[in-house]
Amino acid sequence: MQFALWRAHFFKRKRVSSLNTIKYMFDIKVIHSVLEQLEEERGIGKDCVIEAIELALAGAYKKEYGKKGQIVKATFDLNSGSVEFSQVKIVKNPEDMIMEDEEIGEDELEDPENIRIRYNPEQHIFLNEARMIKKGAEIDDEIVFPLEKKDDFGRIAAQTAKQVITQKIREAEKTSVLAEFGEHEGDIVSGTVQRIERGVIYLDMGRAIGQLPYEEQIPGERFKQGERVRAYLVKVEESPRGVFLKISRSHPKFLEELFRAEVPELTAGTVEIKAIAREAGSRSKVAVISNDDHIDPVGSLVGQRGVRVSTITSELNGEKIDIVEWSEDVDKFIDEALSPAEIINIELNEETKTAKVIVSGDQQSLAIGKGGQNARLAAKLTGWKIDIGSLETESDEEVVEEKPEPAEEKAEEVVENNTEVAENEETEPEVEVSEENTEEKEAESTEESEK
Repeated sequence: MQFALWRAHFFKRKRVSSLNTIKYMFDIKVIHSVLEQLEEERGIGKDCVIEAIELALAGAYKKEYGKKGQIVKATFDLNSGSVEFSQVKIVKNPEDMIMEDEEIGEDELEDPENIRIRYNPEQHIFLNEARMIKKGAEIDDEIVFPLEKKDDFGRIAAQTAKQVITQKIREAEKTSVLAEFGEHEGDIVSGTVQRIERGVIYLDMGRAIGQLPYEEQIPGERFKQGERVRAYLVKVEESPRGVFLKISRSHPKFLEELFRAEVPELTAGTVEIKAIAREAGSRSKVAVISNDDHIDPVGSLVGQRGVRVSTITSELNGEKIDIVEWSEDVDKFIDEALSPAEIINIELNEETKTAKVIVSGDQQSLAIGKGGQNARLAAKLTGWKIDIGSLETESDEEVVEEKPEPAEEKAEEVVENNTEVAENEETEPEVEVSEENTEEKEAESTEESEK
């Protein structure tokens, strides 16, 4: 129910002779109806609303008829609708007061150890006078004096009273919402999509608004207005605009709470989730342990024919979930965390908390995963830095290191042979000429000249 609706019917208004004065008379039936609706719909108790009404009426009375510094209280009778006003004075010791005609220096006023306060006859009453009115009165007691009954207030005072009531009820509602959702912090809550602004999804959670930031959403998910959404309640935040609930669908605890809702063994405590490594929307690894030797922890989370884990996978937009058994033995735990890859050997360095894992060549890509995802999730799950190598890679490195010299000698021999061939090609071959061939050539040249 909106405040504007019940405020319009909360009072019966009657104009008096002055145009600036309104006389208010309470409609008891309407008040009872409003109190019941506020308590049912918003969880605001009747006492809190009545307190707001009394506070508002006291403020209106003081504004219209009171004096400066006066403490006014109002007492509202819910059965008859009548209001009684009273003035309150606090019992003080004269020695602790600064009288009106007393002069005091600035040094004493600024002194933090100074406990004396300025006397105001509208607020304070001395102990001897108080004991004349009330026997056994002590310091800081309240002495109540009745005031003249008034039921007509100025327009400004009346509007102020309405604002006080509205503010008081809103504060009470905020306290009620904080108490209600504070109990569910760390649980799964649900709401309908109210609006989407700049990537932030606002969910209507009933008495509060849930905020699902972009970074807390599962990548690839799309929601429409009015669609029902489940999420993990991370924190309850109070702001001037109301109570906001910070929720998440990418939080690892969201996955844990989904399993808790599907697996009775987790609720009973026979199976326990020890660690979760999650990359929302893509893949997650969950390490579980059983406190009962007769119960398989992995099988409990998987369910018959995988029905339990498939239900959660559907909720998480097809996210793959690997369930492994947790172990105190680090070697065994890392071996399980890197599944489905088969591990040959693991070397641990306790100081650096590093594990060197050896796998066969055909298992290396499986152990690392696409984009290193499998190894990355295994490292988050175990808390160890994991280096993955294969047997083939190490044997290839040994071959390269064992035969560097023969390869160099062979290269040198090739260079020398090529050099000799080049020198032979550059040297011109020598041609031998015989004497008989020379004499025949000279006789032929003589015969040609005689002719």
